[in-house]
Amino acid sequence: MTVLRTLAVLAAVASAALAGPASAQFFFQSHDMSGPPARGDEPGLPSLPGATEEEVRANLVWNLRSALNVAALQCKFEPSLLTLQNYNIILENHKDELKKAYDTINKYFVRTNKGAKVGISAMDRYGTRTYSAFTTVAAQYGFCQTASGIATHAAYAPRGTLYKVAIAEMNALRNALVPWGEERFSRRVRVDTRLAVPRLDSICWSKRNEWVAKKCGPFELTYR
Repeated sequence: MTVLRTLAVLAAVASAALAGPASAQFFFQSHDMSGPPARGDEPGLPSLPGATEEEVRANLVWNLRSALNVAALQCKFEPSLLTLQNYNIILENHKDELKKAYDTINKYFVRTNKGAKVGISAMDRYGTRTYSAFTTVAAQYGFCQTASGIATHAAYAPRGTLYKVAIAEMNALRNALVPWGEERFSRRVRVDTRLAVPRLDSICWSKRNEWVAKKCGPFELTYR
C-alpha cells in the first residue's frame, strides 16, 4: 500500500509539472519589473489631451494590446514564451473589449480634430506611436519574459476584464523596456591577467639558478 501511495503521489507531481510548458528563464534572477497600477495617462504613454475617463481607459487597453502584439512578433525566438499563441487567444477572448477600446479612441480623434478624415490620419499616427514605443533590442530578454507572463494573464482573464490586466501590468511592461541583466551574480566577470614573478636581476641568482637571499633578501613574488 505504501508503494502504491508513493507512486500515486509521484504521478500527481509529474502531471502537475507537465500541465503547462516551462517558460524560458534567461537569468538566474531576473530584475523585478513590477510597478504601481496605471491609469492610462502616465508619461510615456501617448497623450490624449482633453480625453474623458472612458477614453483614458481605452488608451490603456489599446497600449496593452500594442505591447503584446509587439511581443508576439519580437519574442518568437523563444517559443516556450508562448507570446504569439497567447496573443491570438487574447484577440479572440477579448475581441469585444478591444473593439470598444478601438472605437472609443477613434471617436476621440474624430472629435478633437477637424473632420473625420483628419481624425483618421491622427488615429493612424497614434497607432504607429503605440507600436514603436514597445520595440526594443537592448532590453529584449527582460521585455519578452515580462510580456510572456502578462500575455498569459491577459489571455485567460474573464471577458470584460482586460482593462484590469492593463491597470495592473502596464507599468511592468514599460519598466521592462529598460535593459537589465543578471541580478543574482555580478554582471562582469573579472579576469586577473597579472603575472606573479620574482626579481630577475642576475645578481639575485647563482650560477645554479638558485636565489641568493644574502644579496636580494627573502624570495618574494610581485605582480606585474
